Amino acid sequence: MNRHLRALLGVTAAAVLATTLAAPAHAAGGRPFLFTYTFAGHLKVAGGDFTVGGRVYVSVKHSNGVPAFGKWAVARTHPVTPGGAVYVDTPLASPCSGGRNGYAEAYDAVTRTWSARLPVTVCRRID
Repeated sequence: MNRHLRALLGVTAAAVLATTLAAPAHAAGGRPFLFTYTFAGHLKVAGGDFTVGGRVYVSVKHSNGVPAFGKWAVARTHPVTPGGAVYVDTPLASPCSGGRNGYAEAYDAVTRTWSARLPVTVCRRID
């Protein structure tokens, strides 16, 4: 009986380990968040608390909902940003004059969670 118990525990432990390694990890920080910055004349959109290893759709839209930019990225660990982090370069110029005429948001495909909308100034594309 001891041999059967060891075999059962071994199979169970292997199944738990395989499931744990296959599933993406999610940060316990809460709802995903975004921030923006400018580098080399481009608008950069970044954020955290996404699922590590999961796909994240980052979009920038005009206030009326018309897309200005969108891209899929994979969330990775980052020494400064909590949880799964994404850093996306857009083809949108930055900075530019004018007020906040749009917003950025991101969708975590694993948890099916949207970040809060972040007001941004949508400038001309510089492809």
